[in-house]
Amino acid sequence: MATLRELRTRVASITNIQRVTNAMQMVAAAKMRRAQAAILAARPYAQRLDQVLKALHQSVDAYDQPLFAVRPVQRVVLVVITSDRGLCGAFNTNLCRRVQDELDEYLDAQPELITIGNKGWDFFSHRGYSISRHHADVFNQLELVRAADIAQDLTSRFVAGQTDRVLLCYSEYGSVTSQVPTVRQLLPIAPEEEAGESAKYAFEPSPEVLLGTLVERQINFQVWRALLESNVGFFAAQMMAMDNATKNARDMIEDLTREMNKERQASITLELMDIIGGANAVAQ
Repeated sequence: MATLRELRTRVASITNIQRVTNAMQMVAAAKMRRAQAAILAARPYAQRLDQVLKALHQSVDAYDQPLFAVRPVQRVVLVVITSDRGLCGAFNTNLCRRVQDELDEYLDAQPELITIGNKGWDFFSHRGYSISRHHADVFNQLELVRAADIAQDLTSRFVAGQTDRVLLCYSEYGSVTSQVPTVRQLLPIAPEEEAGESAKYAFEPSPEVLLGTLVERQINFQVWRALLESNVGFFAAQMMAMDNATKNARDMIEDLTREMNKERQASITLELMDIIGGANAVAQ
């Protein structure tokens, strides 16, 4: 059984840890609110851009565009977006395991990994996977320019025939308690056909010119949206993990305090028995 001094030391140590986890929870909550505002603002634009692209896709022969070219999948690139830091529960692990399942499906297609975030690089490099490119420190200063650079590199690979399919793998933010591992096809672009008769649009300039402009913007924004989704999901997962850690620390402190009180009571009882025994001996 631990001594009274050891119990006091453990209570003090866990109290310090509780202060740290509580502070990390508040910091993650503040950053999550800003990241949440960013992704909620980006989603309507992405939806509207998809609608315009669908209309253009139905108005012209879009398959003349190189980014719409559907080829037999002999080489595939998976872009894995994880966080740079941990202390976020199973946020990164769930996504990496989802990517592992996807890799198993593309064993015959020479799968190639590109990682964004240190945790994805750590996970796959330590398991013997070959990573062709790693983008570090993307989330330290998250900017659209960085997403455009990544998208341009992926586009160049696809147009040059170095890959036949590009998949974005990230955690889609649903709510504070829900971050869903998601795999979406980035290239080739394959807009879903709308059901029923489509509306007729008049485009100015021509649909071909608009398509050439919007396709590049669509690719850039899809990468940017995936980064935003992953960013807000990380802060939400970290906030929940630190909240659970703070509660667990509080429970441990309560248990140790009860044990410490029992130990103190037992010590006082022994001292009283010694005093009473000594008094009886003197009286006799």
